[in-house]
Amino acid sequence: MEVGVKIKEYLEEKGITQTFISRKTGIELPKLNLALNGKRRITLEEYSLICGVLKLNTDFFLKPRLPDETKNC
Repeated sequence: MEVGVKIKEYLEEKGITQTFISRKTGIELPKLNLALNGKRRITLEEYSLICGVLKLNTDFFLKPRLPDETKNC
């Protein structure tokens, strides 16, 4: 699952609106909405701003993973 979708689910669970996140981070609402719906990639800067507003560590929505070795063939 993409990180934006994970953030969206978290916001819904906590009753936090995308408008609130947009205002606090300065990320334009349409741009934020696209990212949280998996239609565009979220930048590292946007991600860190969102985590900051939510008072969460940046590893909250991310899990370590290894590259897919079959793609390197």
